[in-house]
Amino acid sequence: MNEEKKTEENKPEEKSETRVLKEEVIKVLRSCYDPEIPVNIYELGLIYDINIEANGDVLVMMTLTSPACPVAGTLPVEVQEKLKEHPMINNARVEITFDPPWSFDNMSEEAKLELGFL
Repeated sequence: MNEEKKTEENKPEEKSETRVLKEEVIKVLRSCYDPEIPVNIYELGLIYDINIEANGDVLVMMTLTSPACPVAGTLPVEVQEKLKEHPMINNARVEITFDPPWSFDNMSEEAKLELGFL
């Protein structure tokens, strides 16, 4: 029972560390831009999921504005490299998906405002 209590006590701390790391990941993602659109990939809604492991490994599931996007070969690699440079991140991997396809509805209000959609 003592072991169970220790585990329970550690959970909030682990969640807090995960939360802090996720915020750091989002900061990195906000520094990455689609070169054709002057809005960062996070606000554009290109990030579908951020998975953080206890050891500091990060998996980002993202999409592109279209399968024919001219930066399809370079943008995910750039994002992955920027994530790997962060001192709190042990390892980073970026995977691309087109399911569901990206749409303007994915953009944040800030992005829509910046691009003149609001």
